[in-house]
Amino acid sequence: MSPASAEMRRAQRRFAPGWPLWLFTLLFLPLLISLGFWQLDRAEQKRQLQAHSEQQRQQPAIALVDLPPAANPEWRALRVTGEFDPRRIWLLDNRTRHGQAGVEVLQLFHDQPSGQHLIINRGWLAWPDRRQLPSVPTPQGSLQLQVEVLPEPGKGFRLHGAEQPGWPRLISHIDQPVLAAQAGVALTDWTARLQPGSPAALRLEWPQQSMPASKHTGYAVQWFALALALLLLFIWAGCRPDSRGNNNNDEHD
Repeated sequence: MSPASAEMRRAQRRFAPGWPLWLFTLLFLPLLISLGFWQLDRAEQKRQLQAHSEQQRQQPAIALVDLPPAANPEWRALRVTGEFDPRRIWLLDNRTRHGQAGVEVLQLFHDQPSGQHLIINRGWLAWPDRRQLPSVPTPQGSLQLQVEVLPEPGKGFRLHGAEQPGWPRLISHIDQPVLAAQAGVALTDWTARLQPGSPAALRLEWPQQSMPASKHTGYAVQWFALALALLLLFIWAGCRPDSRGNNNNDEHD
């Protein structure tokens, strides 16, 4: 047999992946692809939410009494006029700013024009000594505030469960019905947070509420890249040297 014929025979390969390779690929390739499309779907949802929040924030602030009952107020700027309840204060625990431990102060507010009660997040307060609750000053008299409505519980800003009795009340999560029962009054279905320049504001450095759409798109690219790598690995590993008929060819040569 000539060297050229031997080299050609060695170069001949056949695609014959074994059943373990088939099983592994058929199991994980659809999973990786589905994860990629799921991340793309999440990215589209985030883009829609971002567009909605930007549209809401571009609208001028209106008084709470003028808010239509059937309107979706998420991220809408509102004006409220009334007084804070000096007793009903919740301290949302495990909120850090620049590595410093603290709480976010949520306080019951009575809007006098509409007669409604709502919970307003006044901002962040440092809590250096965990042995005693931080002191929360409450402004006296009627106040005019500008607030931003947060999504309802269960739509990305879920709060649930009170941790201990007494006031101020330390909590780690928020559940609107539970807070309404603790407050002893009917509350709006949403919470709000103070905007810069409002009286009674503490430290207003609101963190990002959710992962941006660009990160979900980046994760989708990673999942699709892994799926492609798995497919290429399957093809490469399934190609084997073709030794069929070598003995007959050798005898003939």
